Amino acid sequence: MSLKLISAAIFAATLSTAAFAGDAAFKVTDSYARSATANAKTGAAFITLMNMTDVDDVLVGAASPAAKRVELHTHHENDGVMKMVHVEEGFPVAAGDMIEMKRGGKHVMLMGLNGTLEQGAMVAVTLTFEKAGDIEVMVPVDLERKPDHGQKDGHGHKHGSHDH
Repeated sequence: MSLKLISAAIFAATLSTAAFAGDAAFKVTDSYARSATANAKTGAAFITLMNMTDVDDVLVGAASPAAKRVELHTHHENDGVMKMVHVEEGFPVAAGDMIEMKRGGKHVMLMGLNGTLEQGAMVAVTLTFEKAGDIEVMVPVDLERKPDHGQKDGHGHKHGSHDH
């Protein structure tokens, strides 16, 4: 393989994992979207974002053609009950730092789905940052992924290495 071909392949791979907006760059990793059932009217996207710049920023909104309404959400515990809440102020992403959107925590809520989220499909999500502006990411639908070990699900239950 020629050096030019190897360099081109490395460059293409780098672009596929980074989303650029203006002068800022965010690396998007481990993203997936899901809905609870095939006929669900809501779904969620879980995305890990790394701020590759030296400027603090805030994820202030999101949009997707897959849903009529899209909001940034998280879960809060109140008297032992987990409740999902809209985070109007957004999610800060400090320079050189990352945020992990996971089940039972921060996520992009897709409300009023325009169709079924089918296993293996891709969902376009536009993330809006206070400073960097809009970036579009393609999020794969993974209806089979289980919560991480020890992570709480949306019902306040901790998940271990087995299913409940």
